[in-house]
Amino acid sequence: MIKINTLRALKECGVVAVVRGNSKEVGVEISKACVKGGVKALEVTYTNKFANDIIKELCEIYEGQDDVVIGAGTVLDAETARAAMLAGAKYIVSPGFDLETAKICNRYKVPYLPGIMTINEIITAHEAGVDFVKLFPGSAFGQGYVKAIKGPLPYANIMVTGGVNIDNIDSWIKAGVDAVGIGGELNKLGEEGKFEEITAVCEQYMAKLNEARGC
Repeated sequence: MIKINTLRALKECGVVAVVRGNSKEVGVEISKACVKGGVKALEVTYTNKFANDIIKELCEIYEGQDDVVIGAGTVLDAETARAAMLAGAKYIVSPGFDLETAKICNRYKVPYLPGIMTINEIITAHEAGVDFVKLFPGSAFGQGYVKAIKGPLPYANIMVTGGVNIDNIDSWIKAGVDAVGIGGELNKLGEEGKFEEITAVCEQYMAKLNEARGC
């Protein structure tokens, strides 16, 4: 049930903030600014050496708020995935597919979102128990590729990361993706200490998402 609830929350939120930053403080503040702006799915990446600490602190801050879903990104192996889970991560994201990571996520009923590029990779991921795949980098394919995937694999849950911006989020949603990942502009603003601007950007993304979904 926990896994199902996490998957449902990711799809309902629709926009996942990919949080990097170069310090614990910046990572936490970017995350808080995103939640304030309505983007309540956070992917704290292991490109930040303080990722475990950031995940732990965010879990404490948002304890009891079921609509805030904290996960870990740039997870390259099962060991890192387990460390992220122990820190409190509710889902695991990788730039590519790793079978051992899929196994450990299934063992602990934690959703695993591996990066994929081909139909065959999606099928392989599904056979390993993956419920949600990440089309990455989206800029290399475009919205038409999502429609092509949905033809033979209409049941595939897809998040696209890389190449998503405020001007094309609606076309990605209309193409059939279940969620999008954003991060570049958020992290740039975070490093500049412009957290209020991050909140404003997130509000714009959520407005465009809801409009595209007809909400």
